[in-house]
Amino acid sequence: MTADPSSARLDGAAASIAANRTPTGTQSLTVLALRRFLFGVVTLLTVGALGWWLTAIVAGDGFGVIDIFLLATFLMYAPWVVIGFWNSTVGFAVLHFLRNPNRSVIPMVERARPDDPVFVGVAILMTVRNEEAARAFLRLRTVKESIDATGFGERFDYFILSDSNRPDVIHDEEVEVRGWNRRFGEDGHLVYRRRDRNTGFKAGNVRDFLDRWGSQYDVMVPLDADSVMSGESIVRLVRIMQANPRLGILQSLVVGMPSPSLFARIFQFGMRHAMRTFTAGTCWWHGDCGPFWGHNAAVRIAPFREHCKLPNLPGKPPFGGHILSHDQIEAVLMRRAGFEVRVLPEEEESWEEMPPAMPDFAIRDLRWCQGNLQYTKLLHLPKLPMSQFNILFALQMFIGVAAFVVFVVLAAFAAIFWNPAVPFETGSALALYVAWVVMTFWPKILGVLDAALRSARRYGGLPRLLGGAFVETIFTFFLSSISMVGQTIFMSALLFGKTISWDGQRRDRYRLSWGEAAKVFWPHTLFALVLLAVLAAGKPGAIVWFMPFLVGPLLSIPFAVFTALPELGAAAARRRFCAVPEEFDMPRDLAKIMPR
Repeated sequence: MTADPSSARLDGAAASIAANRTPTGTQSLTVLALRRFLFGVVTLLTVGALGWWLTAIVAGDGFGVIDIFLLATFLMYAPWVVIGFWNSTVGFAVLHFLRNPNRSVIPMVERARPDDPVFVGVAILMTVRNEEAARAFLRLRTVKESIDATGFGERFDYFILSDSNRPDVIHDEEVEVRGWNRRFGEDGHLVYRRRDRNTGFKAGNVRDFLDRWGSQYDVMVPLDADSVMSGESIVRLVRIMQANPRLGILQSLVVGMPSPSLFARIFQFGMRHAMRTFTAGTCWWHGDCGPFWGHNAAVRIAPFREHCKLPNLPGKPPFGGHILSHDQIEAVLMRRAGFEVRVLPEEEESWEEMPPAMPDFAIRDLRWCQGNLQYTKLLHLPKLPMSQFNILFALQMFIGVAAFVVFVVLAAFAAIFWNPAVPFETGSALALYVAWVVMTFWPKILGVLDAALRSARRYGGLPRLLGGAFVETIFTFFLSSISMVGQTIFMSALLFGKTISWDGQRRDRYRLSWGEAAKVFWPHTLFALVLLAVLAAGKPGAIVWFMPFLVGPLLSIPFAVFTALPELGAAAARRRFCAVPEEFDMPRDLAKIMPR
């Protein structure tokens, strides 16, 4: 829309690259390489120590075939836990022991000034498919009104990119468009476009926008149907993009908004704490090769349009065809094109909604799982080691989960076939067990400590914060093992051609019937019952070791039903149980969309 007066900065950035700097010229590649080396060393040493510890325990009666596979499956999953442990440790140190954390993890932020004008053209995109039209339009309208309040509204246009195919939803979308135009008149700046076919899913929807209108804008801010960002937050991202022409993607830290659903409240309460320290640590060593979550971010259109077109994978779904988990691949392609991908690890009024019940969470999780497993056909894409790691880590996130479930099964048989003449090292095994649990929950532990040190009052005081954290820990024991078993069953089904569709999601709390819950979670329950029966027949005394993992799948049906009960959700909201800071100090923009 207007020329970018930053060509001088481009020349400076090019000179900086030649001087061993990142593309924006704000960070030394040598320093980043040293951070990555140190992080890699402590991670490998930790994984190696855990593997050695496990080997010493299971080899007490000899080291047989079961033990070999036991160690192999453990080592396949351990990096996920260990990296999370060290990410959060580094992130906590960065946030609390550095005077200026941004200077260490995202230094290009300091190039943008709070009074900089917005001189680039920005497109705000909301992609929808069979969503409740009034709800989606309310969120986008709130974003527009918030941006207009900054004084830079003329620089922003708005796009509803619809892939809806239900006649009632299409009708409602068209009604909302007419309402928007009546409300804003010539200042509406809205384009509504609906595709007849959902080709390429969300990524294909955005690609269609780029082909039609991309050349008219400099930056786009993609939003999901459940996303909301304040005008100040968006303008800040745009200012940082303006000041750094080689910054390709700037991802905001997205947090869950207040919810009347008990499931969503407890889940996002834990995520709110864990994500900040985890993300700060990730930024410290990922640097210019950061992640992209596909929404609530500022994206430079020209390089995205030219370099980030997703390939159509050979073969048929579930592993071939269009890519479901498009965002991380787009981040890799953006960095390969010579543009940085960064995350701003600050809570900057950027929100999303969490699934209201366990079945909706599971569907989202499995779609993510299938999409990440498609990355097996994309390992050739990255040119940079860090980008290669990001793809492998995205794969390991789910392959490792399946490996850990196999580890649990193998551990049961190892216990059954243990030589009774050889004493089992109970003390060492218990110590390893406790160390593993602590490392797994370490991001949440440091997240709660971070929240307490910053201001426990934001969470209603320290007792309320700690009480919520205690309940959320128990909740996570259930949820994590249920999800692990579900993902493993799903991955097994993928091998036989099962696939998952992309459609509208339920956003509001609802009453989940016992029948609906059983239809989704009976395989999880059966898995737990079978393994418990095997242990009861072969080694009853070992059951206690497996119950922390098996209690989730065993009780998955009642867990799903009770965490979806509207009455419990309403009581939790009324008492501000597991409340996020926005419930104690509601931002103006968020208040507009919250149910009364």
